[in-house]
Amino acid sequence: MKIDSMSTKEKVSEELLLEEETANQNEIVLFNDEVNTFDHVIETLISVCEHTPEQAEQCSLIVHYNGKCTVKTGEYKDLEPRCTLLLQAGLSAEIV
Repeated sequence: MKIDSMSTKEKVSEELLLEEETANQNEIVLFNDEVNTFDHVIETLISVCEHTPEQAEQCSLIVHYNGKCTVKTGEYKDLEPRCTLLLQAGLSAEIV
């Protein structure tokens, strides 16, 4: 018989903390447009959202084919300046 070292109360507390942390997360959603080039979108995602080149390319393709893509998740205070930079770069984005 295996004895679980974590009590049920501890497990529930841990699950609630995880749910709380997830509930405080926001997302920057990038929308497709007919203006910006793939290169511009990729370069902007790398510099503003700290994406790897592969991540940025994948996001740009998702935006192109699906119309939108979540490009960054986190706390609002971290996302707001990033979203502003995306908008200043001519991209269409919002925090949800």
